[in-house]
Amino acid sequence: MSLFSFVKEAGEKLIDLLTPGNANAGEQLKEHISKIGLGNPNVQATVDGDKVTVTGEVASQEEKEKILLAVGNIEGVGSVDDQITVTGPVVTAAQFVVVKSGDTLSAISLRVYGDANKYQKIFEANKPMLKDVNKIYPGQTLRIPE
Repeated sequence: MSLFSFVKEAGEKLIDLLTPGNANAGEQLKEHISKIGLGNPNVQATVDGDKVTVTGEVASQEEKEKILLAVGNIEGVGSVDDQITVTGPVVTAAQFVVVKSGDTLSAISLRVYGDANKYQKIFEANKPMLKDVNKIYPGQTLRIPE
């Protein structure tokens, strides 16, 4: 499994999530995953400082990556320790890209695919975390499929 780094100062604000001694942090993270539209996956999360460890099983590599991004793109989370097992077919993992100031999905698409018009592929790969192609922010980490 892997340890993924995130920009601590960027992301959605979940009040009290990273408060030391928060016994409900794992449940708050599961609720967050569900609330953004990823359902209720068979995962558990623990918080230790700015590091979140996610364990459990999911059906696909895509689902796993979206859960990792949903957890990592929370303000105050500096790293996510991926301990999730994929039960479905093994596929190549997508790459992750951190949004820079001034970036658009078209600019990222041009940079990674050589074609600005493939921005929709990036948008679709990051649903349901992204709701609008124009709503990305610096420091956010996105999935970039092959």
